[in-house]
Amino acid sequence: MVRSALGHKTAQIGRGPRLGADYVPAATVVLGSLIAVLPIVSARGWWPDAGLLMLIGWRLLRADAWPAWWAAPLGFANDLITGTPIGLSVAVWSAVMIAMDVLDRRTMWRDYWIEWAIACVIVGLAEFAQWRIAAIMGASVPLSMSAGPSILVSVLCFPIAAYIAARLDRWRLGR
Repeated sequence: MVRSALGHKTAQIGRGPRLGADYVPAATVVLGSLIAVLPIVSARGWWPDAGLLMLIGWRLLRADAWPAWWAAPLGFANDLITGTPIGLSVAVWSAVMIAMDVLDRRTMWRDYWIEWAIACVIVGLAEFAQWRIAAIMGASVPLSMSAGPSILVSVLCFPIAAYIAARLDRWRLGR
């Protein structure tokens, strides 16, 4: 009773989340993947994987936003949009979701800096895996020139993705 008295004046008891709130996290991950189609030309691969950043941002914010198996279709959509080999993002994103599930069971609490460190490790491993697959397929690019800038930019862009996920989560739940 006290909580409802202290709440917002237009708040209603029993008001649930917005219509389609379950699909907002998945839609933002796909929109993050669509950033790769912007007409930005660079000689080196410095552009971050915004779809992966949004996936990590949502997963660290809310473990219950979607089940772990959603990583496969979202990764498949990312593969189709970005032009990476089909199955690369499916495998990497599924491994990321499994690793985050294990991490959730192992940690008692996390603050912002720990989540940023987790995102740094995950982004670094994902970019390294993409570089390794490219090297296996015949690309002759050194790690420092191809994956290094992308890892650095992705790590620096993670707070933006986490902020976007947090703001959209507040909007979708009607708070």
